[in-house]
Amino acid sequence: MPAKSLQIPTADGQADGFAAFPDDGERHPGVLLYMDAFGVRPVLRQMALELAGHGYYVLVPNVFYRHGPAPVIELPEHIGKEIRPAVIAQLMPLIQAHTVEHALRDADAYVRFLTTRPEVSPGPVAVIGYCMGVNVALRTAAAHPGQVAALAGFHPSPLVTDAPDSPHRLVTELTAQVHLGLAGNDMTSEAISELDQALDAAGVDHTCEIYPDTVHGFTMSDTDAFNASALQRHWDRLLPLLDRALADR
Repeated sequence: MPAKSLQIPTADGQADGFAAFPDDGERHPGVLLYMDAFGVRPVLRQMALELAGHGYYVLVPNVFYRHGPAPVIELPEHIGKEIRPAVIAQLMPLIQAHTVEHALRDADAYVRFLTTRPEVSPGPVAVIGYCMGVNVALRTAAAHPGQVAALAGFHPSPLVTDAPDSPHRLVTELTAQVHLGLAGNDMTSEAISELDQALDAAGVDHTCEIYPDTVHGFTMSDTDAFNASALQRHWDRLLPLLDRALADR
């Protein structure tokens, strides 16, 4: 199962990243996978390879490429509770610099790159995000409604805010089927209710679920937040979603 390093042309330069896909010479549905705040690293490669094993071409860009190739900062093999604050402090300027404008310009480039790969079958794609990547994934799906048929997000950063461009205000643009898997401490019950109401009002086919006994970051096996049963639940929700949305590919 190949994992091929790539350079993705964007309006602001070249984004490094990689793609994982079946090595069978066939074309497969495309999946755009947005990283969490810790960035492109071995755990995301493992997850992309797992998805590729189920018959998908998975593109994983380094969204912090404006600050250098991944890993943009030096990361330990395991991000424990004791060093997490220091790592986040290093990453925060990069996170803050990744503006909505940057995210949308990059999304155009990533979707264009993904949908024109010779290994990717024609038709719509899926977008997946983790942590800060959920926000970007939702914006990508809303900006490309005819091209994104599935949207999945796990332990998201805030999706309901007072900002005029809060992610939850964009759901009227979605045509994708949606699954959101939340940690117990990701969103208040009021925020979850507001998000659900917005999705319902927009007629979006969706599920929004709190995964039991989880904290933010539960899918990432290189952190103390990792929860093995929740990671399996994530696969149990994600793979059927992709199969349903991209079944005709």
